[in-house]
Amino acid sequence: MAEKRRKFDPEFREGAVRIVAETGKSVAEVAKDLGINETTLASWVSRARRAGTAPGAENDELERLRRENAQLKRDNKELVMERDVLKRCMVLWVKQPWRTRPKWSGRSATSGPSRALRTASPAAPCA
Repeated sequence: MAEKRRKFDPEFREGAVRIVAETGKSVAEVAKDLGINETTLASWVSRARRAGTAPGAENDELERLRRENAQLKRDNKELVMERDVLKRCMVLWVKQPWRTRPKWSGRSATSGPSRALRTASPAAPCA
C-alpha cells in the first residue's frame, strides 16, 4: 500500500526555510533534524529564494545593490576625471597663439591672413 503524503502548513515551511538561511546548516542537516525529506526542504528553499521571500534573499539583493552602487561610483569618478581633462584641453586649445587674431601691420582690414595661416591646421594639443 502506498504511503500517504504528509502535508505541511505554510508556517512550518517558512520556519524550515528560515532555519536553513539563518543557521548556516546544510539542507540535509535541517531536514534530518525536522524529520522531513531533504529534497522537499531543498525545493522549499529554492522556491523561497526565487520568490525573494527567504531571509537570505533580502541580503543577496542588498549585497547586489551595494556592489552595483560601488561600480557606478567608480564609473562616475572616472567620467568626472575625463571631463575635467577635456575641459583643461579645451582651455589650452582656445588660448593657443595661432587661434588669436593676427595683427595686420601695414595691411588693410579686408586683405585677411596670409595663405599660410589659412591652410595651417595644427594638431589638437590634447590628443
